Amino acid sequence: MIKIIALDLDNTLLDSQKRISGRNTKVLRRLHENGIKVVLCTGRPINAIWNYIEQLGLTQDDDFTINFNGGLVVNNVTKKPLFSRGLNADELKLVYDFAHEHNYSLDVLDFERVYEIMDMPRSVYKGTVKNIEFLDRHFAELPMGDHPYAKMVMAMPAEKLKQIIPTIPNELKMHFSVVQSQPHILEFLPKGGDKSVGLKHLLDHFGMDFSNLMSFGDADNDLGMIKDAEDGVVMENGLPNVKEEADHITKSNDDDGVAVYLENKFANLL
Repeated sequence: MIKIIALDLDNTLLDSQKRISGRNTKVLRRLHENGIKVVLCTGRPINAIWNYIEQLGLTQDDDFTINFNGGLVVNNVTKKPLFSRGLNADELKLVYDFAHEHNYSLDVLDFERVYEIMDMPRSVYKGTVKNIEFLDRHFAELPMGDHPYAKMVMAMPAEKLKQIIPTIPNELKMHFSVVQSQPHILEFLPKGGDKSVGLKHLLDHFGMDFSNLMSFGDADNDLGMIKDAEDGVVMENGLPNVKEEADHITKSNDDDGVAVYLENKFANLL
């Protein structure tokens, strides 16, 4: 029985204008009120998506969010982490050396802010992520020691990134989970960490398993939760390789695909 609905944001729940439509909002709020847990799963920190959390009414004591593509599971009310997995400063240098050598832009995120690395060209990441602090820093100025980091991001025009992805060294692929979360964003995450890992910790917390999970997504960083969920739903606008792993395909993010599928699946609750 489905008890948790996990939702990617960009190009899934959000339309092309980065909005949750009225139809999607109405359906998800109604299901949440009827005891179905609604969990947003994103690469962003919780403060960067708080407007969406409030819009959907996900502010009860047992509401959680999956942040940093599974690297952090946090309670929406207390902001206390249920689970976290990060990177250390030494690991950052592996990606930094590659980006610096080729003069690629790089952003480094800890669990609270974004450091835009000033040793190379400006990133376009700031135009993508809102409601989070951005700081200009040279790599040598980053907090070192035991300071935890969530991920590193290369953000640039999609056509340029498309050319770069095949050149990522195997050393980096072996050390990190490298995923393209949007056409213009490539993320370097802790190895073995993805949204499915964060969801596993949340399911365990509630005494559930993947047979209780429905997930919606569109891109490579959603692949784990699409595969593992009892019902993995991919948007019509999703990547071909992600669609191949879907249990169902729904309409696009601009056609209320989430609501369309849920209205049929949970007709008795709506």
